Amino acid sequence: MTATEKRWRINRPDERLVEMLEKELRLSPISAKILVARGFDTVESARAFLMVDEHSVHDPYDLYGMHDAVDRIKQAVQNKEKVLIYGDYDADGITSTTVLKTSLVDLGADVHHIIPNRFIDGYGPSERLFRQAYEDGFQLIITVDNGIAGNHEVKVAKELGMDIIVTDHHEPSEELPNADVIIHPRHPDGHYPFGELAGVGVAFKVAHALYGELPQHLLPFVAIGTVADLVPLLDENRYLVKAGIEALQQSKHPAIQALCQIAGVKAQDIDEETIGFGFAPRLNALGRLGDAAPGVDFLMTQDKEEAQSMANYLNEQNKERQEIVANITEQAIEMVENDPEIGDAKVLVIADEGWNPGVVGIVASRLVERYYKPAIILSIDLEKGTAKGSARSIEGFHMYKELAKNSEILLAFGGHPMAAGMTLAVEEIDELRTRLDEQARAGLTDEDFTPVLNIDIPLAVEEIDVTSIEDVRRLSPFGTSFAKPVYAIENATIQSMRKIGADENHIKLQIASRNGDLDAVGFHKGYLADELTYGIKINFAGDLQINEWNGRKKPQLMLADVQTDEWQLFDLRGIRQVSRWLQSIPLEKVTFIAFQNRTQQYFDSLIPAEIMIYEDKMTPQHIENYVVLLDLPTNASLLEKLLEEANPRRVYAHFYIPESHYFDAMPTREQFVWYYSFLKKRRTFHLKEHLMELAKHKGWSRDSLIFMTQVFFELGFVTIENGLAQIVDNPPKKDLTSANIYQERQQQMELEQTLLYAPYKDLREWFDSRMKSQTVSEEEHSKWI
Repeated sequence: MTATEKRWRINRPDERLVEMLEKELRLSPISAKILVARGFDTVESARAFLMVDEHSVHDPYDLYGMHDAVDRIKQAVQNKEKVLIYGDYDADGITSTTVLKTSLVDLGADVHHIIPNRFIDGYGPSERLFRQAYEDGFQLIITVDNGIAGNHEVKVAKELGMDIIVTDHHEPSEELPNADVIIHPRHPDGHYPFGELAGVGVAFKVAHALYGELPQHLLPFVAIGTVADLVPLLDENRYLVKAGIEALQQSKHPAIQALCQIAGVKAQDIDEETIGFGFAPRLNALGRLGDAAPGVDFLMTQDKEEAQSMANYLNEQNKERQEIVANITEQAIEMVENDPEIGDAKVLVIADEGWNPGVVGIVASRLVERYYKPAIILSIDLEKGTAKGSARSIEGFHMYKELAKNSEILLAFGGHPMAAGMTLAVEEIDELRTRLDEQARAGLTDEDFTPVLNIDIPLAVEEIDVTSIEDVRRLSPFGTSFAKPVYAIENATIQSMRKIGADENHIKLQIASRNGDLDAVGFHKGYLADELTYGIKINFAGDLQINEWNGRKKPQLMLADVQTDEWQLFDLRGIRQVSRWLQSIPLEKVTFIAFQNRTQQYFDSLIPAEIMIYEDKMTPQHIENYVVLLDLPTNASLLEKLLEEANPRRVYAHFYIPESHYFDAMPTREQFVWYYSFLKKRRTFHLKEHLMELAKHKGWSRDSLIFMTQVFFELGFVTIENGLAQIVDNPPKKDLTSANIYQERQQQMELEQTLLYAPYKDLREWFDSRMKSQTVSEEEHSKWI
């Protein structure tokens, strides 16, 4: 049985509702199933979701304070006041700044922008920068994607005589800053119908109000910032991203074209994944490593050469960021693996000096993916005596609330259920680890530390075709709160399987179910080739994509996880070189079994594990769920006893024998008669001197003659002394088959035929008939039902 990576939760939508949506909305069965699985249980709700257009955008003046904000901005434009857009250093902040600055430039404002440096001023409003703005003559500051928590800094700006408009989307606290205007979709005094806008979405609403019409030319930036900030792709966010992607695909903007070039994508192929994995990381890299302000200049430039140069710079920054993340991740993993105090804790709290605080959140995410535990990565500043870092969590562990229980040892913290940031004194790191470990042990079960895979719908292979997969794109964009669909294909079998890639760390399979077959690919899942076997029912989960090669399109499953509840037989027969198959076996989970002492002696230096000699009187209580059968048993009943009592989930069949008699065949009765008559005539026969000569004369093998001689000796027909065989007068009357050596050879030949030389299918059937019925426990069953 393969150990699943995740707990499966499969949604099985109501077929009646599926048929209704399929018919009324002319959807493919797969698209209709997805919508029902996602909770769209009426034609009206599904149609409203699918038919997003400009009417999905709410009136910007529904935002509390928008009239005042527009009046103050227009006053600044009319009076030629210096206006400062104060942004944030991530992709959402950069695009927010771009959107609002572009709209003010179009209005003729004297507008500039500044983005705080993460390492100097930190996140949000900076008193230092606000004072600098005052000295530089700015009369109006507009924050984008930040400011709602900047109570002190806003107070300073007001005391200096500057006006300030805060536009933000982060969680507002009980006490709001004393700004002139606050534009926030969840303003406590407002009633805006959708509270989940990104920072760029809020900035876009201000721009919409300023222009007096929907600014279509700003939609590409809104799409980038919204996808990058992982806000729910529902309501008007869905329209903003959908329309923004369409605009990106048609855009001639130098920055967009340059981003396509460095991301290696054609403009017409841009989708939400292009933004999330191609554009956003490069924009984010600026603020993670240094100054993010040039990102706004890049997005606003109309010069192609400048855009390309800036894009190349973004790309280099991103590569540097990737290297830094890889190095810190490697160091963090080493700490987890080598320090039990860190690795055994239910919450990973890892700290070191000099780690880049701009990337520790990414490292925390990597550790959550690897270990599925909440993770906190801290960068130590010995000069200040503090540690600053980021946390990422798992389902069931509300990171912000758990940190709040330790507020007395935290200098500062903030965040959400799944992510948070914090600063604490270096000497409190161990205490925080201890406390969070105790909190996790008290609040989480063992099951909570197994990741959940939410599967939208199960499908049969024959349901899947190119047209249906293309139809699913009608449901896009996919993202937060409306994730890309995950499919399950249950009770399928493997038709072919091979490792692919230069390092063979990927896998390609062809799977079959009922009346169809389907290609499947698993990136970084090459190990599955050592975990799966043919001839068993397997459940596959993943994403359906279209593979196009030489103009031909085929459906393809991108594997996310694999499960089976059947025992498995791995065929290692005939692979003499032990190192070739040993590397595919999980040594810590298997019991190596030999039936003969000579086998144990042969493998002792080749296998870095204990080898058990299995005998008839043994009770296999110490045998693991996985067993390696190194040799053939002396009789089938011994192996049958082992299988019945141990009932292994995996059997690795090697069946090594020093010499096989199967292809020599058993000498015929006529051969025995002729040889006995020959010996009877000779009376004596010197085996060492003449056996080979006789074998050549008769065309028999030397081993056959030795075997027949041994049978005669055991039955008392001949004596052997010093290599001389001598006939016995008046021997006892015994049948040849009564000799033990005859029976043992016959039995070995039958075992070789049944176990060693049988086709895999026949060998599997032999084991199947002798294994206990392996039913899945309720706990295991719940993992994938």
